[in-house]
Amino acid sequence: MVEHVHRRVSTARSVHEVLVATDDERIADAVRAFGGDVRLTRSDHLNGTDRLAEVAETLDCDLVVNVQADEPLIEPSMIDSAVAACANQDNVQMSTLRCQLQGPDDLDDPHVVKVAVDHAGYALFFSRAAIGRDRSGAPPADAVGKHIGLYVYRRDFLVDLSRLPATALEQSERLEQLRVLEYGHRILTTETPHDPIGVDTPADLELVRRLVATGASA
Repeated sequence: MVEHVHRRVSTARSVHEVLVATDDERIADAVRAFGGDVRLTRSDHLNGTDRLAEVAETLDCDLVVNVQADEPLIEPSMIDSAVAACANQDNVQMSTLRCQLQGPDDLDDPHVVKVAVDHAGYALFFSRAAIGRDRSGAPPADAVGKHIGLYVYRRDFLVDLSRLPATALEQSERLEQLRVLEYGHRILTTETPHDPIGVDTPADLELVRRLVATGASA
């Protein structure tokens, strides 16, 4: 799966270098086997953001993209869209993606992270719980969406963020992006028509394997 994600990320027009950050030598060996560039990190990081920040401190760049290895169906154009949100606006320190929820099942599924946004697309809150539900049981389409776990950071912002103590909501929800909001920073979200299947359960993995085998993910 890591190799598949690596190949898709490598075809994004806005990405100049692809690195795999891990603290697991088995993953590192697998990456080296397909010719990828891997960076071994400390094993005490609380989440992927802090792991990425360790690597980012060694890089000479303005923007850093975090694509999680459980997103094998990520579209390269989605990465380009998230990068553009930061690259084209100097005041944006961090960006991510959202898509429309597919109905009440998505809203109630704790594996689906929901994001509430303001009129400009900035995130107000992220949660695994149902948020924004009206009396009919549905969320307002323009204000609440499904969060896609892809982030773009300005390098210096990412490094500074990793040095801040973990926050209460971040730990309670197990959502690292809440640290940004709890310290008063902003995250710009961009809506995408794509809704890739993230691998959160064994059933997700089997579905993705079938899609990849039939070429449906190409």
